[in-house]
Amino acid sequence: MSQTALIVIDVQESFRVRPNWSAVDHPDIADRVNRLVAAARDRGDLVVWVLHSEPGTGGAFDPAEGHVRLIEGLTPIDGEPVIPKTSHNAFTTTNLQQILTQRGIRELIISGIRTEQCCETTTRVASDLGYDVVFVTEATATTPLPHWTMPADATLEEILADPRTLSPAVIAERTEYALAGRFATIRTLDEVAPVLVAS
Repeated sequence: MSQTALIVIDVQESFRVRPNWSAVDHPDIADRVNRLVAAARDRGDLVVWVLHSEPGTGGAFDPAEGHVRLIEGLTPIDGEPVIPKTSHNAFTTTNLQQILTQRGIRELIISGIRTEQCCETTTRVASDLGYDVVFVTEATATTPLPHWTMPADATLEEILADPRTLSPAVIAERTEYALAGRFATIRTLDEVAPVLVAS
């Protein structure tokens, strides 16, 4: 039995209804994740789906609003856990560690939204818990990150016009610098889910 699990974090419609989605680095994130899912299933790895939930907030992550569901095109199969979380990492407010322990999982492959937030935080916690972690940056997605002094109600145009705003490419690079050799091994999508070419 495989000791590897693919963790798909927050690839949900909540992000697509927000104004900044138009500036996301990987709008095809569902296709990228599906490549990892297909490869994981082919290897017999466990696939775990995680959805971020903020009940009672009235926002895009409030389940009552109807957006806390996987992006169209992503479909779990029988036996693949789908777990809600309310923290930035996928462990603290869930039974993820229990699921992984019961399955004898030792290695995690991380994908999802957002690169520097829930994906990176989950990676750090997983490493501290003793898991070997593979971080597939190409199968994560994020949006421009405003400076912390930017007002919460700033428009996307204002965020993009601010020279202090970090681009998704810079965010991904910083995440890789922070994780590599400390918390995770960085791998490309082709390395983890190679495209099979017909002979």
